[in-house]
Amino acid sequence: MSRLLRIIFCAATCLPLLGIAAEGKEGRWQAEFAAFSQQDQQHPPQKGGVVFVGSSSIRLWDGLETQFERFPIVLKRGFGGSTMSECAENVQRLVLAYEPRLVVVYAGENDLAAGMSPDEVVRSARNFTEAVRRARPDMQIAFVSIKPSPLRASLLPSIRAANEAIRAYLDSVPNTRFIDVFTQMLDAHGVPRADLFRDDRLHMNATGYALWRREINARLP
Repeated sequence: MSRLLRIIFCAATCLPLLGIAAEGKEGRWQAEFAAFSQQDQQHPPQKGGVVFVGSSSIRLWDGLETQFERFPIVLKRGFGGSTMSECAENVQRLVLAYEPRLVVVYAGENDLAAGMSPDEVVRSARNFTEAVRRARPDMQIAFVSIKPSPLRASLLPSIRAANEAIRAYLDSVPNTRFIDVFTQMLDAHGVPRADLFRDDRLHMNATGYALWRREINARLP
């Protein structure tokens, strides 16, 4: 087969596959993002509020929008199973479009569970922060530490490393803060507290969310 024929053959066979891959990535959160758009159309959010963004720990937080009395405008934009890198990739539609004064981020746990390194999680956190900074240098950004769930106890060393690296990075960035829920979610022996979690040992129960509410509320600007 000539070189020209090989190029034509590759174009005919490879490009459709690339299109499918791109469509799959774009459509991964299509239902969630469509639901957000529908909510925005039905109840247009006011500017200058607080946006909580991240994975299922945000998405499953019942009553989140009404649990921070100091902030009358609170939006919940969690999409379950998401990673820190996906939050960074979608920062425009998840955060900047609402023009908030503060964004609270919880992500990174799924990145580590998928085999990504703490360094990669920190890189994604940096990408998220820099994307916000380019558009809104004055916006406050708060990262909630990666939580220690019983189901993922084997990831504790990586979780600690990622948390400390994110904290160190934020120390050098104005208008940011690191909210440590990790420490309070361990027992006296350094083991994840089972009483904070549902039967799946991964997602939090009402007691776990009460702890989060207390810790986050005490540390928000």
